Amino acid sequence: MSQNKQRIELMDAARGLALCLMVVHHFLYDLCAFCGVPWVWFSNPVFNTLHYFFAGLFILLSGISSNFSRSNTKRGLKALGIALVITLVTTLIDLPIIFGVLHLLGTCMLLYGLTQRFWEGVNRRVPWFVPLLCAVCIVATAPLADGQLTETPHLWIFGLITADFFSSDYFPLLPWTFVFLLGTWAGKYVREGRLPKWFYEKKVPFFPAVGRRSLLIYVVHQPVLYGLTMLGLWVFGKG
Repeated sequence: MSQNKQRIELMDAARGLALCLMVVHHFLYDLCAFCGVPWVWFSNPVFNTLHYFFAGLFILLSGISSNFSRSNTKRGLKALGIALVITLVTTLIDLPIIFGVLHLLGTCMLLYGLTQRFWEGVNRRVPWFVPLLCAVCIVATAPLADGQLTETPHLWIFGLITADFFSSDYFPLLPWTFVFLLGTWAGKYVREGRLPKWFYEKKVPFFPAVGRRSLLIYVVHQPVLYGLTMLGLWVFGKG
């Protein structure tokens, strides 16, 4: 099997690490929201910084993986379908996820799948254009990452939210689309084997197995964490 067709364990490990940090972050949220744990456990300088790190890493890796997908359009539609189910279920328990990370990734995959030939042509003709565009746009739109208040409704997909908007997981298109697009540019070099040899051969324990199951773990981790939180409340409440 050629190097390009093999799974790259270091990428799986990075995805697994990002996912583990995301699970910890969400568990801390549940503890603070439902168990009376001080909010400083969830919102503090360390975790506020790590939040952007592991979210950005997860989105960047998804963009890189677009270079290995047979159909990013189908991949995006699948992710969006699962995301819509998550929106329905979370709305029923009054913790709606209107546009979370899976909604973002599905949208990015779909948009990239529909425009992939254009971006590949740009990369061939002007290889420095996409990383420069992404860098400028990420910096320019970074304040929208957590949402900026506006009186104009229905712009939440871009990071402009009204005062009554709420999503328990929120990743607007800006600036995150440009992180994904940067990953699609970098993925070309990964796919062609142009990175150092150790990048393709490095072995890492535990995290690659998590990274290979990222979609499944993302879908089930919050219901499991929520169930464990409610079980803990019931057990200790009875005690």
